[in-house]
Amino acid sequence: MAYRLPKSKFCEVYMENLSFQYPAWYLVFCLLLGLAYAAFLYFRDKTFREQSGTLNAVLGLIRFLSVSFLSMLLLSPLLKSFITEVKKPVVILAQDVSESIKSDMDSVQISKYRSDFETLSQSLSEEYELKEYSFGNEVREGVDFEFGDKVSNISDFLQEMYDLYSNQNLGAIVLATDGIYNEGSNPIYSSTKLSTPIYTVALGDTTAKKDLIIKRIFHNKIAYLGDKFSIQVDISAQNCSGNNSTLNIYKVVDGQNSRLQQVPLNINKNDFFTTKEIILDANQAGVQRYRISLNKVSGEVSTANNSKDIFVDVLDARQKILILAHSPHPDVSAIKQSIGSNKNYQVEVSYVNKFQKSVAAFDFVILHQLPGNRNDGQSIINTLNDRKIPHLFILGSQTNYSKFKSVQSLVGITSDGRNTNDVQAKVNPNFSLFNIAENIPQNLPQFAPLIAPFGEFSDNANTEVLLYQKIGKVDTKYPLLAFGEENGVKKGILCAEGIWKWRLFDYLQHQNHEIFDDVLGKSIQYLTLKEDKRKFRVSINKNVFNENEPLYFDAELYNESYELINEPDATITIRNAEGKDYNFTFTKTPKSYTLNAGILPVGNYTFTSKVMHSGKELSYNGQFSVRPIQLEVYETTADHGLLRLLSEKYGGELIYPSALTGIADKIKNKETVKPTIYETSKTRSIINLRWIFFILIGLLILEWFLRRYFGGY
Repeated sequence: MAYRLPKSKFCEVYMENLSFQYPAWYLVFCLLLGLAYAAFLYFRDKTFREQSGTLNAVLGLIRFLSVSFLSMLLLSPLLKSFITEVKKPVVILAQDVSESIKSDMDSVQISKYRSDFETLSQSLSEEYELKEYSFGNEVREGVDFEFGDKVSNISDFLQEMYDLYSNQNLGAIVLATDGIYNEGSNPIYSSTKLSTPIYTVALGDTTAKKDLIIKRIFHNKIAYLGDKFSIQVDISAQNCSGNNSTLNIYKVVDGQNSRLQQVPLNINKNDFFTTKEIILDANQAGVQRYRISLNKVSGEVSTANNSKDIFVDVLDARQKILILAHSPHPDVSAIKQSIGSNKNYQVEVSYVNKFQKSVAAFDFVILHQLPGNRNDGQSIINTLNDRKIPHLFILGSQTNYSKFKSVQSLVGITSDGRNTNDVQAKVNPNFSLFNIAENIPQNLPQFAPLIAPFGEFSDNANTEVLLYQKIGKVDTKYPLLAFGEENGVKKGILCAEGIWKWRLFDYLQHQNHEIFDDVLGKSIQYLTLKEDKRKFRVSINKNVFNENEPLYFDAELYNESYELINEPDATITIRNAEGKDYNFTFTKTPKSYTLNAGILPVGNYTFTSKVMHSGKELSYNGQFSVRPIQLEVYETTADHGLLRLLSEKYGGELIYPSALTGIADKIKNKETVKPTIYETSKTRSIINLRWIFFILIGLLILEWFLRRYFGGY
């Protein structure tokens, strides 16, 4: 039996037959049972003797059918359905919508190409199940012919098609592109296991033009304030032999270019390539924008790829450290030399009787022999505690121990300060606040002794001791270097002077200062590490975004017990360099806030987020930058060789735009692009069919109605 396929996606043909779980000849008994039942009731029945004789015959027939039908159901009859599905092949029509596609076509050519593309789409949809896709930044359904995507990723498109259609009847893929890819792997060597012919439509121009190009720029995304950082620029030139150019490096501030360096460039061959390295100073904190550009050469076809912007996030991670001493001492110089070598620290030395600045301007303070006998520095220590600025006490012969006891409670010392002990260090193996180098517990006890006050020492439950005092050959539990926290202020205490001898001894023994620097550096690092105790915080996953990336913000609000809450609404204002504001309201998650701010234009931005909590306005400020993606302008020569290899690999053919509409016939003539026929069977028990129930009920009701109507009871 032949069936004509409709235009729809599927053609379904049902064929049914009946079977029984018992021998079919059992149906004879069912019919005999129905006949016997009907004869017994109506053959000699006189109930309707006044009516026509045919009434008994009709009632008997109804009873015969009812009983026979019911008894047949006891044989468990099965209804088997055969379903034939004919599925048309899927054909993918894909268009590269990256910027390089339109670079070689004017508006008339684009219009002509779009018309041919739509004609091809119409022809394919009549014969096949057609799916249209665009690819560039991402793979998406439909084609808009805007050609505005900033990147092109052919291998990603092929992988997406494999993921979606590898288990379907995929007949062919029509891939319209110029062969230029600037993201993903080479599609020729892609691991995609497609077994479908690919017809590539070769767009673009393969003619090598006179062009000077900044191919790539390698640079650090992050630099530290005061450091130098390197930029490596890869430069290529096509057909520019004999020309000269200049590599310019600018800093872009508020849209204005400030030239930093110039590098002359002599192009001595047509296929030219070179790499230039530039060293710049990170002299301003924040996200800095730099523009690398090449001067145009005569006859150059395009200058769009002559410049590129980069963004470097310059972090001011330096912490201001004050060494405030009672009087000059060699310890002060040793400490300054040690921590001054760390680029993240800005060290200043002063003496308490000459100190005129505000101690609140510093992130960390080392108090050498303060509070002292002649100047206790009480107001400075009070400010440190009030402003919660961490500090380190270094005690010595000029320390006033009665005053020292009043400004902290981590270590108790009962001493007049006039008598001293020579003490060496013993590392506490149970110390847990931070890790020190593995060789320190063996080497530090051999260092020259320090001078500690003679007296009684004690510590409380909040004190963590790193070093204990070793007096002669006796290991004591007297703290030598201890840490703790009081009222939210981290404090350290070195209960001796003379650590300058440790630095010299370290160099004498090891020709470096690694042990001394590690002990002092780790101590300062722990004390200066700040916990973010702000009750409202906003986070952004990075500071530099590409122009096609959406911006995501997360925010957290804490109550007085530092529990996450999000009852009040939180807002954010994003401002660009020209002063234009973008206002948003955060979306509430179960316990915090989130925001998708979408895609913003290229430029530098600041943001301020606010929320009202307990009658107070809490705010959080930050900054970020959006950089342009210029990948599509750096390679403008179409690669039709790649497209030819791609088509050959998958059994397709390279087609030029002039023959675009003929692709439908080529696919039609491809023997492998055929409909797929699926046959399935479905078995159901007749007793489960609803219409069987209504037939039986109808027969029984009809018999009952006739008997009642004609006077039978």
